[in-house]
Amino acid sequence: MANGWSLLISVIFIVVFCIVAWFFSPKGENQTVWRSTLVLSAWSCWLMWAITFLAQWHPLINPERSDLRPEYVNGPVKGGSMF
Repeated sequence: MANGWSLLISVIFIVVFCIVAWFFSPKGENQTVWRSTLVLSAWSCWLMWAITFLAQWHPLINPERSDLRPEYVNGPVKGGSMF
């Protein structure tokens, strides 16, 4: 079962990954590009995961609509013909 620790653990993992990527990125003319790419892609992946995780953490269980026709309020009529 998911809990709030998942968010904290994932943030710690991403921070450690970014620190490692910062210091161990290949040296040279493109070092800034490597650092930017690794850090931004890690945070982007984490953000996508976090949005998906939080959207499923407390889902909308039973949505209710008030704009339905009366015959569809409790679901479609069983055994009846639509036409």
